[in-house]
Amino acid sequence: MKILNQEETKRIADKVMSLSKADECIVTINGSRTGNIRYARNAVSTAGLVENTQLSVSVAFGKKQGTSVINEFDDKSLAKAVQRAEELARLAPENPEFMPTPDKQAFKGSDTFSKSTDAINPEYRAQVAAYSIEACKKKGLVAAGFFTDQSSFETIANSRGVFGHQTQTGIDFTCTVRTEDGRGSGWVRRDAQDVARFDPRAAAEVAMEKAIRSAEAKALEPGRYTVILEPAATSDLLAYMFNSFDARSADEGRSFLAKKGGGNRMGEKLFDEQVNVWADPWDKDVAVLPWDNQTLLARERMDIIKHGKIASMNYSPYWGKKMNQRAVGAPGNIIMSGGTKSTEELIASTKKGILVTRTWYIRMVDPQTVLLTGLTRDGTFYIENGKIKHPVKNFRFNESPVSMLNNIEELGRPEVLAGDESQFSLLIPAMKVRDFNFTSLSDAV
Repeated sequence: MKILNQEETKRIADKVMSLSKADECIVTINGSRTGNIRYARNAVSTAGLVENTQLSVSVAFGKKQGTSVINEFDDKSLAKAVQRAEELARLAPENPEFMPTPDKQAFKGSDTFSKSTDAINPEYRAQVAAYSIEACKKKGLVAAGFFTDQSSFETIANSRGVFGHQTQTGIDFTCTVRTEDGRGSGWVRRDAQDVARFDPRAAAEVAMEKAIRSAEAKALEPGRYTVILEPAATSDLLAYMFNSFDARSADEGRSFLAKKGGGNRMGEKLFDEQVNVWADPWDKDVAVLPWDNQTLLARERMDIIKHGKIASMNYSPYWGKKMNQRAVGAPGNIIMSGGTKSTEELIASTKKGILVTRTWYIRMVDPQTVLLTGLTRDGTFYIENGKIKHPVKNFRFNESPVSMLNNIEELGRPEVLAGDESQFSLLIPAMKVRDFNFTSLSDAV
């Protein structure tokens, strides 16, 4: 698939809007080229390339809206898409929460594209798999992994003068390594916008080391422990919490940011003073599009948590108008400040504790407190006198990231992640926290 450039997509968007007779018209055009390779039991199982391009046109007559989506771009198809969207809008009931599409926005471009990532070919994907497979065969281990790379573009335009176009790239790699007897398991994840920052050999070594070290796990009594959480272990826990930073759900009493008696907890100190979190579309490590493609509003650099206090929440255009608050584009990334220490250095400063390298199968128990339940997996270790003493059997935990961020003892070095439960790109540190609540044991590795 050809990645369409700005001139090409603007011509298409202008054509669509010229065909519409509606009060307003919004056009979104996006396309992607995604390569992948999957392997298991030390052998490649699938590999491929998926290409897709589509256009969405949304129109409104007053408060009545309609949308159609196509993947053909000839004049006849574009006209048909506009006609269908307008037919649906006329048939639709009025939306009581309708908000007009925004006026022209100023979008400052962000660095989301890498030529080296865009140049990835089947040979590179095969080599990524080969590094894991060959190394594991030499050590009597079994590897399974999945590598994807993507090049994409997105264009937004509306009948009030909004226009934005930007290209993006990214890679995602996960690898699980098991001992041949199945008693040891290790896992690693790496995400990057620029593949030059990705070392497949080093990533595979991490999973292999955890697999070897996690065999012969011993049972440890459940309870509250000082825990060192690697970034991959914290990312999905924190994602559940940051997905709740919506002002409306708080004002309506549906989230942990709801205040008893009504309203929200803006400005309140809910976390340890070490907790500082912000969003920044232009961050060099986790750059994202400078607009929110749901509202077409420009994103901004904004503090979310400042020295433990709630600094901002996300107001949609409708809820912002209702509550007399300014709406801005929803964050596309979450960045949490950390320290300079590696996980190994955090371990060295721990008298007694548990190292958790991954959390899994996480489910919400109570949205009001963000109480979560889940399991540790793929390498859990007991720490004594600054050293890993032995692997331990996995635990089920019941814990809230809100409580977790109140029990911080030390923060480590941040890493880039795209958590499975997250709508954000994440830059999250390793962390040492006290009183993490393990409730029972799990026999799974």
